[in-house]
Amino acid sequence: MNLKPILVRLQNAIGRDDLIEQMVLISTPETPFSTQAQSAKSVNLIVGYNSSPNSHTALDIALLIAHQTRLATKAQVTVQVVYVIEENQSSNGAEVLQKEEFATHRATELNPPHCSTSFSLREFDTGVITQTKMQANAAYQQEILVDRFAQAESILRQASCLAAEWKSSFKAHLRFGCIAKELRKVVASESANLLLLGCNSVKHPIVQQLGSNFPCSVLGIPNFVNEKRV
Repeated sequence: MNLKPILVRLQNAIGRDDLIEQMVLISTPETPFSTQAQSAKSVNLIVGYNSSPNSHTALDIALLIAHQTRLATKAQVTVQVVYVIEENQSSNGAEVLQKEEFATHRATELNPPHCSTSFSLREFDTGVITQTKMQANAAYQQEILVDRFAQAESILRQASCLAAEWKSSFKAHLRFGCIAKELRKVVASESANLLLLGCNSVKHPIVQQLGSNFPCSVLGIPNFVNEKRV
């Protein structure tokens, strides 16, 4: 995808002439003309979104780019947001939400149909204590996951409402794991033309993790956005 027309249109809308230097974090070689012609009718913009001010700005820019691209090319443009629950946030329990049959099995384990509440300490041996602790820990982990899932749902709903204001075609992805790896997976599976992040430097850890051999170009937010917030 040729970035120059997109950024020129964006520059005209914002009233700046330095967006290419400020926003391009990763630039990929332009695709052959024949490939561009085949994909001209459909454009996919991916946004790494977590509801932070910077990611909110990245989504705003993506929606503006989508609007301008539709007007200029008549192409079908879809804005897709990706929210990733990191491995350290999910407490190693993402499988509970990723695998429905496992989640159902765990729910049964954590809520046994019958449990006696009358016992003495002598009868409550070490094995039972260990099992009880494991069950309590599992219940706590599942509670954390439910909270994370509710938070993710709220964040993705917020993004959906923003897209609706622009009357933009929209799609949301909830993923678990490493942010950079999951972004790469979604970009590849959706044949994305452009990835937008709430970063403004190639030195940002996520940009560094994406690597130079990325499937599409990556844009960050302009430096002057943060300058205005200072």
